[in-house]
Amino acid sequence: MLTAVVATPNGNIIDLEGYAPVGMAGDTAVRLTDGDMIAMPFGGELMMLPDRIPILFNLDSGRCEPVLENPFVSGEPVYPVAAFNSPGYVNLYSTAYTEKAEANVLPLFSYGAAGWADGEFRTSVILVDSEKRQDLRFMPYDKIVKGVRRIRQKTAKNRLRRHIEKCAITYGCPAAKNFFLGRFEAPLPTSKSCNANCVGCLSKQQNSDITASQDRIDFTPTPSEIAEIALIHIRRVKRAVVSFGQGCEGDPLTAADVIGPAIEKIRSATDSGTINMNTNGSLPKILEKLFDQGLDSVRISMNSVRENCYNAYFRPKSYRFADVLSSIETALFKGKFISINYLNCPGFTDSEAEVQALRRFLENYPIGMIQWRNLNFDPAGYTRLMSDAGEHGPSIGVKRLIESVKRDFPHIMNGYFNPPKEKFSYRRV
Repeated sequence: MLTAVVATPNGNIIDLEGYAPVGMAGDTAVRLTDGDMIAMPFGGELMMLPDRIPILFNLDSGRCEPVLENPFVSGEPVYPVAAFNSPGYVNLYSTAYTEKAEANVLPLFSYGAAGWADGEFRTSVILVDSEKRQDLRFMPYDKIVKGVRRIRQKTAKNRLRRHIEKCAITYGCPAAKNFFLGRFEAPLPTSKSCNANCVGCLSKQQNSDITASQDRIDFTPTPSEIAEIALIHIRRVKRAVVSFGQGCEGDPLTAADVIGPAIEKIRSATDSGTINMNTNGSLPKILEKLFDQGLDSVRISMNSVRENCYNAYFRPKSYRFADVLSSIETALFKGKFISINYLNCPGFTDSEAEVQALRRFLENYPIGMIQWRNLNFDPAGYTRLMSDAGEHGPSIGVKRLIESVKRDFPHIMNGYFNPPKEKFSYRRV
């Protein structure tokens, strides 16, 4: 029997006999069954949500209801439990709760639904990318430290290496760890500034009750520093990817004056490796120049393909949604591989209005890939934000959405990670 889980005041997580787990799709509470949940993937974490009341399905009453106290321990309050799931998995439902009046906004994580069955925790997700690029089992700490020491000797004066080292050791950034381990994709954080003010920005929060997850890079590396790091990675990793645009920086298009020369230095030394940029796509003319300088691919972040909803989350400061679309057109015209980093929140991403808009977008812009990513933001707060931005209608289900995209747009890759150029698959226009 699939049972609900809650947290006690001391942080213990318990399952409650007589109650089934509930997921949220926007404002809609849904009882979860075995078909909605799988064993929690390795590397996921469970979180207790303070100042909130769990919503559970009462098997006796046959309805979803808030549960303030442990029904088996008189007077003991209980709290919702959420799953922060491993990379490669996309949430089908958010954890279900109501907020108390004094509730603060949640930290910048995603909050998937959780449950218990057959002696293990369950979570409501779908696997979109099976690659082990960020699987913690392949990132042993002792090997990371050895990699740090080895590369430190080669790049003693390189400030970018020092920054990436902090990301790996202090913040546990998987991309930074992979650089020191010599695996897959390496980060090239560069930009101190940004031309958006994203509600869920991981590295800078202004006039907000939200705490940033990590420090933003506070210097601009030189083209030589960038190229040195990139070439170390490319020369020792098969099908290597190096990427501008990380969680610890602003938007890399605002640092194109150093990124462009860095790309030229890399390409003057080797044709190997994939040079990628993760960006908001706000400056199409600058992006076009970077393509001409040797940029291979671009991933553009979007929470929505509808302008009002996009603006509500990204809060552009010096660009328009039309500029983002122009960047996509530029990439297509240049024959470059383009992904969208599609930030998923159940109840909004799979709402009827958003699904229809996404289908129109994919018909008009034959991109190469959708990277299905969980939005790291308070789901209740995000639901309110998007409700203020427009009408959405009922949700069709995240799983159904992804399956329909795979069926109706077979040329589009679906996944989670930036692919190397050896795996590019796209239609030229």
